[in-house]
Amino acid sequence: MNLVYFHQHFSTPSGGTGTRSYEFAKKLVERGHQVTIVCGSFDVGNTGLSSQFSDGRRQGSVDGINVVEYELHYSNKLSFLQRAKQFLKFSIKCCKEVNRIKPDLVFCTSTPLTISLPGIYAKLFKRIPFVFEVRDLWPELPKAMGVITNPVILTLMKVLEVVSYKLANHVVALSEGMAKGVKEYVSEDKVSVISNGCDLYLAERPEKETFPLPAEVKQGDFVAIYGGTIGLANGVDALLGVAKALEDKGAARIKLLVVGNGMLKPSIESEAQKQNLKNLIFLDNCPKTALFSLYEQCDVGLMLLKDIPAFYDGTSPNKFFDYISIGLPVICNYSGWVNRLIGEANIGQVVPAGESELFADKLIEMSENSDRLTLNSVNAKKLAENSFSRESLSSEFVKIIEEFS
Repeated sequence: MNLVYFHQHFSTPSGGTGTRSYEFAKKLVERGHQVTIVCGSFDVGNTGLSSQFSDGRRQGSVDGINVVEYELHYSNKLSFLQRAKQFLKFSIKCCKEVNRIKPDLVFCTSTPLTISLPGIYAKLFKRIPFVFEVRDLWPELPKAMGVITNPVILTLMKVLEVVSYKLANHVVALSEGMAKGVKEYVSEDKVSVISNGCDLYLAERPEKETFPLPAEVKQGDFVAIYGGTIGLANGVDALLGVAKALEDKGAARIKLLVVGNGMLKPSIESEAQKQNLKNLIFLDNCPKTALFSLYEQCDVGLMLLKDIPAFYDGTSPNKFFDYISIGLPVICNYSGWVNRLIGEANIGQVVPAGESELFADKLIEMSENSDRLTLNSVNAKKLAENSFSRESLSSEFVKIIEEFS
């Protein structure tokens, strides 16, 4: 099968963001399919291409995948209007790629929601089937966050959302909460759930480079790490209160390490400096392989989000799966399926949103109970291997795609 895979924020493991599309595309190639990934230039990603752009486009083979990258730069730091402009430009480019490639199947993975446009174009004008992957429920999430308030824009996005679900031959959702939202508009048999997964090979690779912890972390420190975007939705500012509470409690050996970039990083880092919070440490975004090296040297993974109900079951955060791939115990400050799973699998601690004192207490408790932490770690690794192996999830994905061959 000749398949075109549209993902604006595609990256290989050499980048510092999720690699779901890379892993799924590799699996399709292994099965003998011809796969072309069409993407933009993501500031924390790495497409694997290094040649010069020609008229804003470059192309090459990356691990058997044909990658087409457009010189359309995207960053979490862009304003809403700047993002919207890039999203629409990319969708138009993708429609042109449908004409150029003439695929047997089009696969579109969000975000943004506008990525469904080339799929709709392929279906209506070229009679090519398309599969739509939902990574976030739009416009529900930006509406809940207050990022988009214009009723006209919200209505147009809602129309595009519903049309995308109805015209897609199949819809893949990353969580049960997302699937529930999709099933409001299409039949249940048209929707599959394939969560994000654990790249166990990165945790188990025989030759690992060591990416050193920052100098502020001393031997014997207990390190809780957050690895990901520092944007409006991520709630990383909650660590300011946690860091202050830890200092007030005299827990000097507990360090909070934040690795990543994003719109809110400068303001949070500035506030930490203003409050002289020595236990809150920041590093820039780094390749996924380096991030895994950092995880292996830490004690706890931090799951943080803004306390918005739409997030509770409507997200599937990459960082959670990366943490448990390493066997890293987790502490979570928001409700939802991740919160419930942490308790059911006994892989860490949960605290209510906004409870900085309790969050600090839980970290202190974890730092003082090595036996329980070891059990959490063992359980996390088992959960990764038994329930979220990327290998098994990739096989589920390929099975869905091959129904159209």
